[in-house]
Amino acid sequence: MQGAGAPRRRGPYSRETGALGRPGVILLTYALVTLGLTCLFMRFAIMPYLTRRLGLDSVAFGHLQTTFGALQLLGGPVLGRFADRRGARAAFTLTFLASSAFYLLLAAACSPALPGVALLYATPLPVAFMQGMPVAQMTIADLSEPQELPAALGRLGLCFGVGMIFGSLLGGTLSAMCGMQCPATVALVANLVGAVLSFTFIPVNTKGASAHDRAVPAGLFMVMFPIVSMDFFQLDAAQAGYLMSFFGLLQMVIQGLVIGRLSRSFSERVLLQASVLGFVLVGLAMALMSDVLHFCLLMPGLVFSLCALNVVTDSMLTKAVSAADTGTMLGLCATVQPLTQTLGPTLGGLLYRSFGVPVFGHVQFAINLLVLLVLWRQPVPRKKD
Repeated sequence: MQGAGAPRRRGPYSRETGALGRPGVILLTYALVTLGLTCLFMRFAIMPYLTRRLGLDSVAFGHLQTTFGALQLLGGPVLGRFADRRGARAAFTLTFLASSAFYLLLAAACSPALPGVALLYATPLPVAFMQGMPVAQMTIADLSEPQELPAALGRLGLCFGVGMIFGSLLGGTLSAMCGMQCPATVALVANLVGAVLSFTFIPVNTKGASAHDRAVPAGLFMVMFPIVSMDFFQLDAAQAGYLMSFFGLLQMVIQGLVIGRLSRSFSERVLLQASVLGFVLVGLAMALMSDVLHFCLLMPGLVFSLCALNVVTDSMLTKAVSAADTGTMLGLCATVQPLTQTLGPTLGGLLYRSFGVPVFGHVQFAINLLVLLVLWRQPVPRKKD
């Protein structure tokens, strides 16, 4: 009989991991994240073309994206606290049900027989709870040993790359072959399947299985990228999907093969400075960019900076989060991206219409140069004896 003060033993079944066991739950979490991200990039592949078909311009598209960001900004902390109190199963299920409602509205907006503009403006209603990544991060953090945590969270970056590749390809290909309603319908079915899997196999509560977000930097250019790819690069839906798939492939390679090795050799401070320096150089190159080939050449530097920054912020946040408040912290951290999406699309749409694509490079260069100077002026912390 195990004493009250004895450490928790992980067997094949426990209240925190259910019948699948800890490795099975972690693997299922990766699969659910990949499923959700695949649907997300299918949506990205059709949204700018749908808005254009419905007669909306780039500024209207920016307003719509701003609404998405504002609702996610409000919903992040709420969902994080909900996940802490109700557990991973309820949070995952709610996320997939909200996503199902979103794709149902999106599929209806694609139908010529229905009021497309009104339905498109109704799609943000469930967006506040479409935040699977913070829930997945909470689940992984709860179920991982401290020494496993950096690698376990890093694999979520691989899930992001896989979702970007397959979602962009499926979204562009299905919309070209079967119309824009097809990707939305496929995403609806996939999210319903995700809700069933979450409710069936994700344990009610993962707290206590282990003691222990990623602020994805989305600059003005990345927020406005769907419009840029359509107007500036003159790409159709399928071609834009191929470009995003290339982006996802780069992320998988850099996240899986490069960043992990660098994080073992260099400090978090050095990696943070390197990532910001990368953003500075990419911003300068972006200001001189004139076609899609130039963008493909600067993509590796952009992806390296994104991945390096994600690894550093993951590590820093992990050290500051307790097991009881993991979901709340990750929910708060998840508001960083929606905050950018709230301010970025409207501002980006106005800047793009007034000054064109080079303005994104100028803004990125100037802001990150200031950040780099601040980081360089900070004193290096001394190691304790």
